Formats: sequence, C-alpha cells, structure tokens
Amino acid sequence: MSGFSRREFIGAGAALAGSPATAAPQEDCFDRPMRWAQLTLVENDPGQYDPNFWLGYFRRVHADAVCLSAGGCVAYYPTRVPLHYRSAWMKDTDPFGELVEGCRKLGLVIWGRTDPHAVHQEVFDAHPDWIAVDAQGRHRRHWASPEMWVTCTLGPYGFDFMTQVTREIVALYQVDGIFSNRWAGSGMCFCSHCEKNFRAAHGMDLPRSSDPRDPARRNYILWRQQRLFEMWGLWDAAVRQFNSRARFIPNTGGGALSDLDMKTVGERAVTLAADRQARQGLMPPWANGKNAKEYRATLGRKAVIGIFSVGVEETYRWKDSVQSEAEIRLWVADGIANGLRPWFTKFSGTLYDRRWLRVVEDLYHWHHGAERYLRNEEPLARVGLVYSQQTAWFYGGERARQKVEDHTLGMYQALIEARLPFEMVHDRLLEPRLADRYRLLILPNIAALSDAQCEQLRAYVRHGGNLLATHETSLYNEWGRPRQNFGLAGLFGARFNGRTEGPMRNSYLRLEQDPVTGRFHPVLAGLEDAGRIINGVFRVDASPVGLYPNPPLTLIPSYPDLPMEKVYPREAGTDIPGVFLREAGASRVVYFPWDIDRAFWEVLSVDHGVLLRNAIQWAAHEEPPVTVTGPGVLDVTLWRQKDSLTVHLVNLTNPMMMKGPLREPLPVGPQKVRLKLPANRRAKKVQLLVAGGAPPVEQAGGWLTLTVPSILYHEVVAVEV
Repeated sequence: MSGFSRREFIGAGAALAGSPATAAPQEDCFDRPMRWAQLTLVENDPGQYDPNFWLGYFRRVHADAVCLSAGGCVAYYPTRVPLHYRSAWMKDTDPFGELVEGCRKLGLVIWGRTDPHAVHQEVFDAHPDWIAVDAQGRHRRHWASPEMWVTCTLGPYGFDFMTQVTREIVALYQVDGIFSNRWAGSGMCFCSHCEKNFRAAHGMDLPRSSDPRDPARRNYILWRQQRLFEMWGLWDAAVRQFNSRARFIPNTGGGALSDLDMKTVGERAVTLAADRQARQGLMPPWANGKNAKEYRATLGRKAVIGIFSVGVEETYRWKDSVQSEAEIRLWVADGIANGLRPWFTKFSGTLYDRRWLRVVEDLYHWHHGAERYLRNEEPLARVGLVYSQQTAWFYGGERARQKVEDHTLGMYQALIEARLPFEMVHDRLLEPRLADRYRLLILPNIAALSDAQCEQLRAYVRHGGNLLATHETSLYNEWGRPRQNFGLAGLFGARFNGRTEGPMRNSYLRLEQDPVTGRFHPVLAGLEDAGRIINGVFRVDASPVGLYPNPPLTLIPSYPDLPMEKVYPREAGTDIPGVFLREAGASRVVYFPWDIDRAFWEVLSVDHGVLLRNAIQWAAHEEPPVTVTGPGVLDVTLWRQKDSLTVHLVNLTNPMMMKGPLREPLPVGPQKVRLKLPANRRAKKVQLLVAGGAPPVEQAGGWLTLTVPSILYHEVVAVEV
C-alpha cells in the first residue's frame, strides 16, 4: 500500500496506543459503553476550537465511548495516503491524535469516524473514474459543496483508496472501531465500474427504470447489497489487521425502507448505531423507539446505540442549530425506553449556542445513576409487529412509503394508543425459536411473502400462535409477483376474487349484531351505538372460504358525495365481510381486507383506532403482562434485567406530538400500573427512577399493583425480584 510500510504502521500504532491499563478492555468494548458522545469536526476547527473543553465535557457527562472525526473527505491527522485531503487548518498538528490521547486517558472506547462520500478536485483530476455518474453520463458535483465531487464507493475509490485510509487510521491510533458515515453511496451510480461489474454479474445493463417488476431493477437491488457487504468485509478485515479486537461499524440499517438487508446486517454487526437524530416534518416522538425495535429485531441482544442530534433535523439543514429542551428530552426518553443507548452528536467543535449542554449533561447524569436498571437482557412484550424489506423493495418500489411503511406507522400508532408493549419482527426471522416468544404476530400489509414464509406462519398458528393481518398480505410472492390467491388463504378463511378497489370515496362499514344473541362481537366493543363507521380507502375483494355467517362488519359500497342532494347509499347493505375472524383450536386469526392501518395513519379516525385495539386484544387472547390505566398517551415498554424488571412510561401527551418541536412538557397522571411477576417470585424492592422514592405497592396472585402519581417526560418503575 502507499504511504507507510507495514512496519511503520505497527510501530506508530504502538507508540500512540497507550498502556493496556488505559485502553478499553478487549472483551467488552462493544457491550460495555452505555453513553456515547460524538464530536464531528469541521475543517476549520483545528487550531480554533478548545479540545480540553470537550474532554472535560465527556468526563462530566459520564460518557463511556466517543466517536471522533478521523478521515475520508477530510483528514484530521497527518495522513500519508496519497490524495487523502488534509484539513487546511491543521498545519503540522494532529487534532485527531490529540483527542484520541485525551479520551484514552479517560478510559473511553474510541471509534474513528470516516466519511467517504465526497472528494476534492485533485481526486477528480487524478481519478475521474472514482466519481459518481448520473443517468445522463455526467460526473456528479456535490449538491451542497459544489467545489467537491460525489464519489462512487462501489468501485476502486471504496475498495482500494478507503481501505488504505481505514488501515492507516487503525494502525496509527489503535482505535476500537471505524464508524463510516454515508459509506453506501449517494444514489444510483452509472460509472464505468458499476456498468462493468453489474454486467459481469447479471449479463445486463444497469436499470433505467425504478419499477421493481423490471428484472434489471430487481437484480440491481441485490447486486448493490452484495457489493456493499463485500466492502464491509474488506474494511472490517483492514481494521482487524492492525487491531484484532476492533471492528468496522457501518452507519446503516433500519426498518422496511432500509436498502441493506437487515437479516444479514444483524448477523454481521457486533453493534450498530441507529442514526435517526431528531424529528422532522410530520413525525411522532415514538419514531425513535420504533428505530430501536427495528434494529433489535435482527441484532437481538447486541447493543443498539441511538444517535440523537442537539440540533434541528429539518430539510433545510440548519446544522449549527439547537433544539428545544423539551424536544431533546422526549426524543431521548423514548429511545432509552425502547432499549437505545444514547449517543449525542455535535457538529463543529465551536459552540455557537450552549443551551443544549446542560440538557444532555442532566440526561446523562440520570442515565448513569440508573444504569443497572437500563442494562436490559430481553423485552417481555408478547406482541410482535412484522416488517418486511422484501415487500418494500419488490412490491412497494418507489411508492414503498405509501404502500408499505404507512401501514406499519398506522399499526404502530394504534399499539401506542392501546398502551401495549410490543416488538418489531423481521419477516425473514419467523422461525419458531424467534416467533414463538410472541402470543400475537401482526402483519400490516406484508404483501410479499414466500411460500416458505407462509408455511412458517401456518406452523406458528398450528403451535398456538395468533395472527392479525391487513389488506394485501400474502397476495404476492417474495419477488413481488402476484399470486392468484392469498398465500395465507387457509388461515384467513378468505379467497381473493381477483381485484382490488380504490381509492374509494364515501364508503362505510355496517356494524352487525349476532342474530341469535343480539350481541356485538368483542372487536366492536365501544362502537355499539355507531351503526356504521367509515371504511378505508383501498380494499381487496375477498369472500369467505366455506361458511362465515354473521360477519361483524359488512361493506356499504361507495356512493356519491356531491351534489349534496345525491349523498345517500344506493345499497342499504351487503353481506361482504369487512373483517374475517377465525378460531382454530387455541389460535385466533383476524384479517382485515382493507387498509385499516394505512387509513388510520392518514386520517387518525377514532373508530379505526378502537377497532384495531379491540382486534389486537381479541386476537392476543391473554391478559397483557403489564397494563397502565390513566389519562394521556403513553409509550409503554417492559424489560427484564439480570435481577429486576422495569416498566418504562414515556409521556407523549402534547399538542406537538405529531409534529415537533415541543414547546413545553405537559405532565399526566396518576397512572395505575399492574405488572405480572415471574412465576413464584415476589417483588422485594420497587422504585420510581425518575421521581425517586418507593411507591406503595400491592402484591396478590402473582401481580403487582402501584400508582405513578405523575409523569413529565419519562418514568421508570424498577422492580427487584
């Protein structure tokens, strides 16, 4: 390689590594850290910012680990790799090495941050083939810094140049990991390397269509992932060449809309950081907890870190901004409640606005004091909400947000309002050892399922599990090709009649009583006086398999909504079911042939929320492990630690719940908590970790009952058993 010889690398690394006593212990450098700090330097920071201030702040907030700017588009150390651009302000100093030395004295785990997504003109002049190319054959200037060029990391720039950079950083500084931001490219690239490599792999040109039914597009989705996983392995090997206990940690992952397979990510990663820094647009604060659940679905018990920004994360990129205190506190609280280990990120070593410092210090002080109750071993939720990347890739395509993610968001909101602890489940991890921990699996329009996945779900129900599904679930195979019938037709008790309808206007569902008993089904509880409720927007034309007398909901087809004189139903009613309910042995199955979850997310109809809550409770067919009764909207999670249980209560009750930023928190309470204790165990100590103190409790019949007087942002009921 260029620059250093291997001997120089090893010698330089040993000189800077510090003694074994001050380095992070080998065996726990990925699980031990609970509180992270990130300082992302800007190019003119060297010589102008105060590194001692930041080292002191890391110490004051009880940080266990840091992520520090090292190299990539800008190097903050005296690199010898040709074309690795050094900060023009660092002169003969070593800003990265200085911070590494200070953090090592504090005993912190240290990751070096790289960013390979952009380069300066000298790189373009020497290697124009390293630069990304658009569909029109033009090299791509950087959209925000037009003096720079956007790179293609799938070619020699990523596989050769950035491998050298990665080796150099680890060899010189013996960091515990390399965390790479924007490592996967900035959109599709049509450079000569991508054209050649894709043609060699699949015998076809790069796709010009985004339609997932196009074979070239389908192959490209998989080919790009393969290249990224190859690069991940290459960079990880480069890291371990000079520090066997260190790893490469890509900034990647997420839910259905993530473009890298999370099952493979979960198998490869030793840990991951969920880079969802703050709310933007119409986003609820529970989105941070959703991030945690999605990552944990494939990482299991590995540490999942939650990156949060102290600044605003809106489209207009005010990177030197500061959020309101209330917004920071609620976002971080919901992440912690759902198992994230907090990681604050600060862009620029220069402080333009200091208001966030006290907020983060206060949050981290509390977190440090409560740490023993935050080292979670497993969530105790009994409901699993399935998400499907293959459905997003091969069924949703460009409209995956509307056709896939909006169904998940609506179901997530319904579960929050029902105060039910739940986890996210990846659809490629449905084998019994994982699925059987849940009493109920929910499939929100999981349209693309393979035959094998359908059989896994049938086996889950045969073994006593319960199922709730919506809309086009299982109407397509794993590649997004339509089936003639539901893959899960036998479970649903429904057959597909060959068409879908929508968008529908002015359609309704009639509530039906049992003609024998005169009663309404439990899924209609609380709606008995409604007569009818609004329908969704899209529906699958489905009819019962065999006998299905007296469906509790029936279709009232669309009728004109203008002129007003014409607004009356053309049909008084039908026998077309609006929900299919089945009991098979000990199992229950609910299938909604319409988009109840997506419609709930769009219009937030109270009736849809009630119907979803009832259907979930009926299908689960058991008392939840924890119930919380009281005013407001709460995110409720339940965890087991080594010798304790914790119930997290996050107060989402705020007029700015669905669009930030929060102006002020609004306390709610009291909240009655009823918690199921492990078999043959009693609580020996109960604490409120935020308010402090021990509340009065009652224990009877294996259940513990207490009252939380008030919740501002977050309360944690800690029960030692």
